[in-house]
Amino acid sequence: MTERTYFAPKGGHPAQTELLTGRAVFTEAYAVIPKGVMMDIVTSFLPFWENTRLWVLSRPLSGFSETFSQYIMEVAPGGGSDRPETDDGAEGVIFVVDGEVTIDVAGKSQTLTPGGFAFLPPASGWKLRNKGSAHARFHWVRKAYQAVEGLDVPEAFFANEKDITPSAMPGTDGKWATTRFVDPNDLRHDMHVTIVTLQPGAVIPFAETHVMEHGLYVLEGKAVYRLNQDWVEVEAGDYMWLRAFCPQACYAGGPSNFRYLLYKDVNRHMTLPR
Repeated sequence: MTERTYFAPKGGHPAQTELLTGRAVFTEAYAVIPKGVMMDIVTSFLPFWENTRLWVLSRPLSGFSETFSQYIMEVAPGGGSDRPETDDGAEGVIFVVDGEVTIDVAGKSQTLTPGGFAFLPPASGWKLRNKGSAHARFHWVRKAYQAVEGLDVPEAFFANEKDITPSAMPGTDGKWATTRFVDPNDLRHDMHVTIVTLQPGAVIPFAETHVMEHGLYVLEGKAVYRLNQDWVEVEAGDYMWLRAFCPQACYAGGPSNFRYLLYKDVNRHMTLPR
């Protein structure tokens, strides 16, 4: 089995001798936040979290993407929170890229290592601690859960990518595949966080144009991504933020697989104005 890798930012600060020119882009249709932007100067902190800092990758923004926020959390040994989520209406997904964390929720306790995944329902009172000896880094995706009469709120669960067989896209000989942590037919879930893998030379061969908003964090490899009318080079550690209906496609550049963590909103009616 091919070894999986997960890029995680370490922070730091650029030298005064470096050029200002970079790859960061913000348009009306998409944003690209390169890994080189994720330095100490743009970190933030959260109430009730100890020995923790974070990079905010996306947040609801009027006229742009509006359904979710995404952070990269960095928790020092002994750090964490007994009250991590202050919004009782927010569901969450944790995906670990470095180190390990222990999550307690609904009477269950699980230690997650790289590739580890947790779904955390709203108002579940979960807690998180880094009981290891090294810094832990993980993605935290948050969304206001959209309840539907007659559908239960999904329960908390844990998984790891290594235990899941990716689903190949039809007609690609497995060169383009998706690792799914949630059954697509489970309508209780109103967001999906998956891992998309494209082998070197594989392509998304058409400009996908759809209502789902996206956050894409590149875990491994490099590619040329088509965003709206632009071709943008991306590599491990870069983040792409796409509003609804932004056309998207890509060529995977190699020499390793091109893999990214993908958020999208699903399975709900479109909210209508009143």
